[in-house]
Amino acid sequence: MTNNKKEQERAELHRVIWNIANDLRGSVDGWDFKQYVLGMLFYRYISENITSYINRGEWDSGRKDFDYAKLSDSQAEELRDDLVKTKG
Repeated sequence: MTNNKKEQERAELHRVIWNIANDLRGSVDGWDFKQYVLGMLFYRYISENITSYINRGEWDSGRKDFDYAKLSDSQAEELRDDLVKTKG
């Protein structure tokens, strides 16, 4: 009985998420919208991965209060060349 309830909740969640996605995309074709969302998710993954990589390096070197996400754009830009050489 518990599995059935979980399946119903999962199906309801799927329906709600799908309706939200349909509302957000408006008149944009579903395929185009999916490509846009997947691109944004990939960009977010890359951004979070780089932030984690830089933070770990700074924390390991003793700067426990460092947070790459809180740097200004100009400060982050200074790190870019080294980051591209190291991380690709």
